[in-house]
Amino acid sequence: MATSHQTLDAPLPLDGSVASATSATSPKPAGAPATAWPTGFVAALAWGAFGALTWRWPNKVAGFSDWAYTEELGIAVLVAAAALLVVALTGGYAGPLRGVRQSLRHAGPWLVALPLVFAAWEILTAKTALLPTPFFAPPQALIEVYVDDWRRLGDSALNTLKLLGFGVAYGGVAGFLIGVSIGWSRRIGYWVHPVLRVLGPLPSTALLPLTFYFFPSSYSAAVFLIALATAFPVAVLTWSGVASVNKSYYDVARTMGASEAFLVLRVAIPAALPQVFVGLFMGLGASFSVLVTAEMMGVKSGLGWYLTWAQGWASYVNMYAALIVMALLFSGVITLLFAVRDRALSWQKGTVKW
Repeated sequence: MATSHQTLDAPLPLDGSVASATSATSPKPAGAPATAWPTGFVAALAWGAFGALTWRWPNKVAGFSDWAYTEELGIAVLVAAAALLVVALTGGYAGPLRGVRQSLRHAGPWLVALPLVFAAWEILTAKTALLPTPFFAPPQALIEVYVDDWRRLGDSALNTLKLLGFGVAYGGVAGFLIGVSIGWSRRIGYWVHPVLRVLGPLPSTALLPLTFYFFPSSYSAAVFLIALATAFPVAVLTWSGVASVNKSYYDVARTMGASEAFLVLRVAIPAALPQVFVGLFMGLGASFSVLVTAEMMGVKSGLGWYLTWAQGWASYVNMYAALIVMALLFSGVITLLFAVRDRALSWQKGTVKW
């Protein structure tokens, strides 16, 4: 025990050895920046390898001309890889780069996987021509389409957005009103519900010949078909939401003197809003397919028309470029609806799970 007491009471050395050992073994503070980002470093190497093989590996010419923008793509990717390397190595210390690194950290695995996919795509098309032209093209061919045909592609995208906006707006409003009416009034539900059950599941594209005959133009027919595809899921989910509202909410409101209009506008509809947005999401998914089909069949503008035009000229590169624009466009619309839903249902945050 004496020895133990002597050891505990012995003075600490003043040369800093104990302090250095303690600092080496103690954990870092929670807010201390990391010295490097390993995933970002690997991603930078992967992008650099993709840029180097794109720039320095000669293309295998299949046809009458070489692929344009090959050198430009390789240099641009190498510059991006160098910037990513700087962020991965110094983002823990530099102020502005630290925020960039925090933003990219969640996408780290994707930043590693994407250059590998692009490299395989480049090798199979431009470098070895294992995938035959014109059915397949390398990534730089898409750049050529966006640079040379951006005006026609952009005009098609705007026309698609316009057509989609009209159809979804009309269908969403109509479906919402029908769903609220059915869910609130048994008398209206008696007449409308059977019609909804029979005609609702019918694919909107099956009505293309009839709509092109009855409507004055193919554009108005396309708007009607998109609205029809949107209205059915919105009506069904709105009806379900209104019908499933807890009856005690109505009883409490009635005891406080609430009118029928108040019960509908301030009790039933707010409680059914989560279901309404589910119907809107489902209606958007259905409207996308109807939109493209209508543009291919009759509308003389839009991305669906652009796909048909590109296929007619055997310009598959233009078709792939339009498909990418279409995917980004539709994804942006879904993201916008998510933002609207979060704003509209902010008062239900924490109680509704998505």
